[in-house]
Amino acid sequence: MRIAFFKLEDWQKEFVQSDKRLEGHDFLFYDTVLDKDNLPEDASVEAVCVFVNSMVDKEVLEKLPNLKLVVTRSTGYDHIDLEACTEKGVAVANVPAYGENTVAEFAFSLITALARKIPQSYHRIREEGSWNLDGLRGFDLKGKTLGVVGTGRIGKYAIKIANGYGMKVIGFDAFPNEEMAKELGFEYQPLEDTLKNSDVVTIHVPYLKETHHLINKDNIGLMKKGAYLVNTSRGAVVETEALFGALKSGHLGGAGLDVFEEEGPTKDELTFLVSGNPAEHDLKILLQNHALIDMPNVIVTPHNAFNTQEAIERILNTTVEDLKGFIDGKPVNIV
Repeated sequence: MRIAFFKLEDWQKEFVQSDKRLEGHDFLFYDTVLDKDNLPEDASVEAVCVFVNSMVDKEVLEKLPNLKLVVTRSTGYDHIDLEACTEKGVAVANVPAYGENTVAEFAFSLITALARKIPQSYHRIREEGSWNLDGLRGFDLKGKTLGVVGTGRIGKYAIKIANGYGMKVIGFDAFPNEEMAKELGFEYQPLEDTLKNSDVVTIHVPYLKETHHLINKDNIGLMKKGAYLVNTSRGAVVETEALFGALKSGHLGGAGLDVFEEEGPTKDELTFLVSGNPAEHDLKILLQNHALIDMPNVIVTPHNAFNTQEAIERILNTTVEDLKGFIDGKPVNIV
């Protein structure tokens, strides 16, 4: 099988090439993402391996007539047009679990940094050369209520960490696991009540049609005045305009964001702006993203929650398993 890999680091290429499970197959490595503007020179590839910064849509699929499999090195797959893949008979596989602890640890890094004003403290000494504590008083996490939106693998680990901090935990999930709730000592509540009753809300749901703008202008006002919102899932789960408004008005105390709605254009705004006539709502979101970045009570990181050596190795191992299973006629992790 001819397999094209996109956007791998050099050591990741070596990892794949040295894995004996894929011996005898042809590898093509591209340093770009895969999208309609960055297609492989060899259109005969039978499998492609991508990350969330690629965009596998109908236009890409039409340019790869021999394609049989798309493997994404991620849990989420909203960057892949599943309907178009089904129409073309192309299977899609993902990495369903690679770092529940990895992402949950990062979420709590954001929570702790917000609670104790760590970025402001660092800036105070590094940039101002001052040891003045004015404006740097934070709050304890012990005894506070954490609302976990999405209690799957990552959410479950976040609950375990919260228990270690001595926090009270409430959760929302479309498919509650009452046995887990009993085991970990938390209770499920409807989304509205979870927002109302939490001092900090952390989001751990996949991006689906049902979770688009799950947090929005109609419900963000339910959150406690001064509460904090942390999102390490997908940007479009939170309506940017609603979040921006809640922060600007002072209703929310702050936010920790590892993901953005319209994340791609925010990263590469020049290309976005010169590519034609950007949709009005896209441009508005782009400007609001920049405003969020500049807010002193908002911590923004570059979609980095997954990014540990251990997690990347687990992702690559599962990616090879996905490829090997498909080649052997025993596909795994098909979405």
